Formats: sequence, structure tokens, C-alpha cells
Amino acid sequence: MAVNSPLPVAADLKPVNGIEIGYAEAGIKKPNRKDVLVMKLAPTATVAGVFTLNRFCAAPVQISKAHLAAAQTSGQPIVALLVNTGNANAGTGELGLSLANQTCAALAQQLGCAPAQILPFSTGVILEPLPAEKVIAGLPQAVAGLKADNWYNAAEAIMTTDTQPKAGSRSVTIAGHSVTLSGISKGAGMIKPNMATMLGYLAFDAKVAQPVLDVLVKQVADQSFNCITIDGDTSTNDSFMLIATGAGTLEVNSVDSPEYAELAAAVTELAVFLAQAIVRDGEGATKFITVTVEEGNSMEECRKIAYSIAHSPLVKTAFFASDPNLGRILAAIGYAGVDDLDVSKLNLYLDDVWVAKNGGRNPDYKEEDGQRVMQQSEITVRVKLARGAAQATVYTCDLSHDYVSINADYRS
Repeated sequence: MAVNSPLPVAADLKPVNGIEIGYAEAGIKKPNRKDVLVMKLAPTATVAGVFTLNRFCAAPVQISKAHLAAAQTSGQPIVALLVNTGNANAGTGELGLSLANQTCAALAQQLGCAPAQILPFSTGVILEPLPAEKVIAGLPQAVAGLKADNWYNAAEAIMTTDTQPKAGSRSVTIAGHSVTLSGISKGAGMIKPNMATMLGYLAFDAKVAQPVLDVLVKQVADQSFNCITIDGDTSTNDSFMLIATGAGTLEVNSVDSPEYAELAAAVTELAVFLAQAIVRDGEGATKFITVTVEEGNSMEECRKIAYSIAHSPLVKTAFFASDPNLGRILAAIGYAGVDDLDVSKLNLYLDDVWVAKNGGRNPDYKEEDGQRVMQQSEITVRVKLARGAAQATVYTCDLSHDYVSINADYRS
């Protein structure tokens, strides 16, 4: 069960003009489950994405990056996104590229466009060939079922070890224009994005110029999906896509406009929600933990320290056990790689409890206060470095017995 994360309600997920969604049960890994997703876009849509920096990036990542680049030079819009779960098509070499291209060609034929106008995505087991024939066989069902109000089914169709679908919608008014936003994400393990998310798709009906959307997707990713970690492993398939369908009345053509700032705030808020949903559903997670590092010289060093805490197996297992063994947090700060850190000025807080003062145990700290906070399902760790004005926040979860069990049995 995800930590304080209720199931999305299908009726609350808003259709976004300019995008239709269809799915199929293709039996890629298991029968009778949604595992192929098609998202068809209006001709007015612009698309931007950020992808994993893992050098073993999956075949669909390579192809999607190439197709996005080609769209910007050729002027041919992206027509559809194609997602499969059950197989990552990563570590599959030239064969993997060929199989992914076959699925693009098959969907292009269904939709009457060029293969380069399709963006493929995959998630699942690495180092196994994609059963392209199953994906292709499922496409007619997915295309026949295309409709605007399919966001809940879309969220289910991209799940792997997720215990529940992750989806959300928002409605905002910007400069007098109504804008609808909806998005989905997936991920529960192999989560430490170095670009974006595991898989995330967020659409809204504003018209946004391509150069502006390219800036927006990076800005949003850095404030949302690049702020989460479950186990410190960066996936081979991480992809986060923004889709501006252009079917609404709002137009944003400059990053310097007030409309851009308002749109960016709305998109970021929804992206943070979708990113946090991944952490809340971390494999075996029982606690949701916010780590904030303040008063640093730079955001980079604040993030370095925050991730050092969030990645530490000793810290994460202490949270699972509700054990206020908080010296582990100090140790993680110390080895984070900030070589000139003056720990004699450092202060550490656990929610409202002042644990460490000027680099040592706070004389007023009582273990029962730490125990009280550690038993909560949501906990905030706050570190004050006394070095400057920069700060950074990351989100993580505890590390439980179930994480080991899930990943020991992942391929069965």
C-alpha cells in the first residue's frame, strides 16, 4: 500500500483537448493486464522530453530522442506516443533498435503517418528482447479504443511493480484562459532519476512554442522528478514528456512572459505530485521522507548532501525500524563529498525536534522526541549548513524487508 497516497479516481481525471488515449492487453509479460498504451496527439501539439543519462539507455529512448530531433528539423509533428510495459527493451543492442522501430512503423501505418512521427517507450525487464509481435498485435485494439477520458486506464497500462496507478489533473486560469492539465507516472524501484522520471507523461491544452516547451520540460523536471530517489539506481528507460496540445486558447511564446511563469507553476505543481506518488509507492515503502538542506553555498552542494542522506541504506533502514539512530544522518552528511564543510556550524532537525546543534548532539535533545517523529508515516529531515542562502529538497522512502523480496523475485 502506498504511503498516504489514495487511489486516483477515474472521474476526477480530466480529458485534455487535443489528446486521445487507447490501451490494449497484449500479454507481453502476463495475460489479462493492460500493457500497451497509445497517446494520439492533435496536429497542433508540441512535445518535449528529458531522458535517462544511463549510458545503457534503452532502444526506445534512443529512438524517441532521434524522432524528437527530426520533428524539430523537418516540421513534421509528433503524432503519437507508444508505451509498453513488461519489457524494457534495454541492453538489447541492434536487435532492440530494430524491434522498437518495427512497433513505430506498425503504429504509423495504423494512424497514417511516418514512423518518425511516433515516440516509443518501454518499461520492464532489462536484457530481454522485446516481443514486438505482441505489441503490434495489440495496436488495433488500442487505436480502436482511442478516447479523451482514458487517463486512469493509461496510468494502469504503464505499471510494473507499482501497487497502484499514479495520475492527477488540474484546472487553472491564466490571463483569462482556462487550461486543463492531466498526467500519469510510473515507478516503484530502480528510482534515482538523473534527468526526469521513470516514465511520466503530462499534457495540457495550451499552445506553447517548441523552444519554450524545451525550456519548460527541463525546468519542471529539475524541480520534481529530479528530486526523488528510492534506491539510488538510475534506470535505463527514464523518460519524462510534456505535451502542449495547442487545442486551448492560451498561447505562450516567450519564457519571459507572465503567462509562462503561471503555466510553469501549474505544470510543476502537478509534476511534483506525480513524482511524489512514485516515492510514496516505493517498493516496500512504509514511510515518506522529505530531506531539505538549507543555508548552502550552492544548490549543487545542497542536493549532494540531501541525496547522500536519502540514498544511505543505514539511514533508510533506521527509518523503517523507527529507530532514532540519527548519527547515521550525520555520517551521510560527512561523506557527501563537500570537502570544505565546517560541521561545527551544522544543525540537524527531525520535524520539530532539534537533534544536532553546532555539529554535536543538542543538549536539549531527548531520544523519546526522536522516537515520536520516527514513528510517523511522513517525516522531514532538515539540515542547516550555515554556509550561504542556497537550498534543495529531495523526497525518498524507507528501506524495508519487502524491497528485498520484491527485487529478488522481480522476473517471476
